[in-house]
Amino acid sequence: MILGVEAAVADGLSTVAPDLLRVKVPLPFPPREVNAWLLPGPDGWTLIDSGVDDAPTRALYERVLADRRLGGRPVDRLLVTHFHPDHVGLAGWLHARTGAEIHMSRVEWMQARLLLNERPDEVIPQLVSHFGRCGAPEAFLGFLEQRGIFYHQWVGPLPRRYHRLQEGERVSLAGTAWRVMIGEGHAPEMVCLYSAERRILIAADQILERISPHIGTHPSDPRADPLGAFLLSLEKFEALPEDTFVLPSHGEPFHGLHARIAALRAHHADRLSMLLDFCAVPRTAMDTLDVLFRPLPMEQFGFALSEALAHLHHLERLGKIDRDLSGHQWTFVRR
Repeated sequence: MILGVEAAVADGLSTVAPDLLRVKVPLPFPPREVNAWLLPGPDGWTLIDSGVDDAPTRALYERVLADRRLGGRPVDRLLVTHFHPDHVGLAGWLHARTGAEIHMSRVEWMQARLLLNERPDEVIPQLVSHFGRCGAPEAFLGFLEQRGIFYHQWVGPLPRRYHRLQEGERVSLAGTAWRVMIGEGHAPEMVCLYSAERRILIAADQILERISPHIGTHPSDPRADPLGAFLLSLEKFEALPEDTFVLPSHGEPFHGLHARIAALRAHHADRLSMLLDFCAVPRTAMDTLDVLFRPLPMEQFGFALSEALAHLHHLERLGKIDRDLSGHQWTFVRR
């Protein structure tokens, strides 16, 4: 079996390995593309992830569902790795279109359902208050009030039931068993799949080849330590064979799993070290963007601040910095 060499692409659909198809799904926001995967089962195909709910993505899947490489067999299972819009966005439409049931971990399912039921008049004040405490400028706070919440824009209605996936569960795909491995940090209970027989890891956003997955602390859980959870959950993936073929949600499939995990660890260790030095005097989360990121457009301040907070909170958990909550803005200083 030759891995990593794709067959000719038609309508975004290509073969990455025997009985394993990739759908390159365009996105209307960075990183501009997400990978979805199609694997055959006894009665039909399993689609892993979907892209967002918009007209171009629906049109893409109409072409994919009619493609001759599916052999006229239906999609009878939708496996969603996590709740982010580029992964779950079109799942409800695909369920209605194909009748396929949705399979997710419990926390990711509940998070998606929760966000779809949030009211802007309740959420926006919380966002503004949270980012105000981070030291965000008034222009960004005004931008948040005007923008509103965008989850509903990219995620269609979901059905009222799902099938739960759990750590260690076995899923039958492409004639072999795949073990569910739960990743944390980027999302709270993200589903990854590993085939020991084929040495293939469907890694979702847990392990990407060229970029680090976004690890952020968010207003709904402002004292969380997602970076600690991410670094801890990497240990189970380090136990997989080095020659594992990794299928990430963004970018190209690759080999070199252990080297990539080591690079991710080094990346975050470097950022933590930079922050520790920078916080020799009290700093707000907004202050730290100057050392963590290149100049950013204002629209990206939210992602940057959530990532800065994740690193600051991890240093706080490690006992290396203190947070002052006495003023109208949080400040962080090295012990």
